[in-house]
Amino acid sequence: MSAPVEPPAARALQPGEVALVGTGPGDPELLTLRALRLLRQADVLLYDNLVSAEIMALAPPEAERIYVGKRRNDHAMRQESINALMVEKARQGHRVVRLKGGDPFVFGRGGEEIESLTDHGVRFQVVPGITAAVGVAAYTGIPLTHRDHAQACVFVTGNLKDGSMDLDWAGLARRRQTVVCYMGFLGLHQLCTQLRAHGLPGTTPAAIVQQGTTPQQRVVVGDLDTLPAKAEAAHLKAPTLIIVGDVVSLAPKLAWFTPAG
Repeated sequence: MSAPVEPPAARALQPGEVALVGTGPGDPELLTLRALRLLRQADVLLYDNLVSAEIMALAPPEAERIYVGKRRNDHAMRQESINALMVEKARQGHRVVRLKGGDPFVFGRGGEEIESLTDHGVRFQVVPGITAAVGVAAYTGIPLTHRDHAQACVFVTGNLKDGSMDLDWAGLARRRQTVVCYMGFLGLHQLCTQLRAHGLPGTTPAAIVQQGTTPQQRVVVGDLDTLPAKAEAAHLKAPTLIIVGDVVSLAPKLAWFTPAG
C-alpha cells in the first residue's frame, strides 16, 4: 500500500523562508494545526505582544526569540525594522516564523510585511489565524450575523496609520449591520458619539470585550449612550474589541464561556 501523498500546504518550512503565522485571538487551543506544525520548525521567532506565553512554549526551546511587539505609541521595533530583520534572518539561512496575534491580513500589517519580502526576493508563506472579531464574538455569545438582527458585518480599526479615527461614519451607521472595531479602546467615546451623530439610536446595543477568549476575558455590555461610562467604571484596558449592533442584545442569552477566576 503506497504512502499517502502529502498535500502541498503541508511541506516543511525551508531554510531561508519566512512564515507569517496568525496565532488567533488569545486562546492557544484556537491555533491552527498548520500554525503549530510550522511553529515547531522555527529557527527564529519574531513575535508580537498579543502572542501568548502558552503559544511561545510550543516552539523549539533552542529557537531564537525576538520580541517585536507594538502597542499604541509604544513600538518595541518600527515596522521598517521588522521587515528588514525578517529579510536578514532569512538570508542567513534561518527558518523564520513571524507570529502575529489574530490573522496576519486583518489589521496585522501582514500585507506590508510580505510586500517587503517580495521586494527582497525572500520566499514566504502565510498561515491564516482566527481573527479577533470571530473569536471574541464566539466566546461572548454575540453572533456577528443573525437573520433577525444583522445581514452585514464591517471590521474597522480605531487606530489608523496617521493616528486618527477618521472613519466612514455614514457607512458604519446603518441598521441591521454589525460594526466591529479593533484597537478602538481610546476612541470608544468618539466611536459611540459619531455613530449616534450619523443616525444610529443611542439605544443601539454595544459591547466592549477585554482579552477575549482568554481566562482574563471581561465583557461590558451597554448601548451607544452608556457604553463609554460603563467601560470607564469597569477600569478596562487594552487589548479590547468593540462590537456594535442589535446582535449584542443576544449576549446575555447566548453567552457560554466562563473565564477562570
